[in-house]
Amino acid sequence: MKKSILIMGAAVALLSSCGNNQKCQCTCSECTCEKDTAAIAEKAKRGEYKIADKAQVDISNYPVDEEGYTVIFDGKSLGDWRGYGMDAAPTSWNVEDGAIHLVGSGTGEAQVEGGGDLIFPHKFKNFELELEYKISKGGNSGIFYLAQEATTNEDGEDVYLPIWQSASEYQVLDNDNHEDAKLGIDGNRQSASLYDMIPAKPQNAKPHGEWNKAKITVYKGTVIHGQNGENVLEYHLWTPKWKQMLKDSKFNEDGDFPCAYKLMIDMGGKNHEGYIGLQDHGDDVWYRNIRVKELE
Repeated sequence: MKKSILIMGAAVALLSSCGNNQKCQCTCSECTCEKDTAAIAEKAKRGEYKIADKAQVDISNYPVDEEGYTVIFDGKSLGDWRGYGMDAAPTSWNVEDGAIHLVGSGTGEAQVEGGGDLIFPHKFKNFELELEYKISKGGNSGIFYLAQEATTNEDGEDVYLPIWQSASEYQVLDNDNHEDAKLGIDGNRQSASLYDMIPAKPQNAKPHGEWNKAKITVYKGTVIHGQNGENVLEYHLWTPKWKQMLKDSKFNEDGDFPCAYKLMIDMGGKNHEGYIGLQDHGDDVWYRNIRVKELE
């Protein structure tokens, strides 16, 4: 951040009052040495958000299988699934051969008219999520969890923030044909990775057009991603390491997504719970055998 001569002068004058002989870190309330007040005020304004209070479904009405999992997709209809920030399912999603199918736009992130991310409208806290996915050639999608429906005010109107600004994302990707597999760091944009943060290892995704099994476990802040029967990563929410991971990512507090940092630093909100979502990234993708076991 560029600073004016006046601000730099104030920084020098305030070094001793801040108690730091090397570099002021702005720990005292009067200090302005590291502050561009106009920019900070704008960031604070842009970082304001609200959580939408929408009705949730009662999952006690859903069938429970012999292993104790609640089946939240029956393979026949979208049922209670709806669009993120919507009251009904986007028209880009349908049911095909027992699977939830996103009809892709063929233009990557450019969604078809009436598109959008799909969520199951019940907030889960401690849980195991299991499902199968199949991605199209060159396809990209993702599974969100602990997501919030958050809005921010733009020009006097409340608008929904993208779901990925409040949720962790289990990446779904055709590793062999999508360029995102080559980006990021150490493969952290490949399938089953915590998108753009932690790579899935071993990387055992099957090729496009084949079914993969995904598993996500969340328990008291410990998160495990599984793919095709193997645990491929683990991390821990709400810890100093989690905070540092966010600071080192595109979600950092001084970046382009000030609401995202605030939402994700306390992932799941005050109750540490949130929605499960399926991403509309513009590419055909299929999900089936979706079930959740709530953990005590």
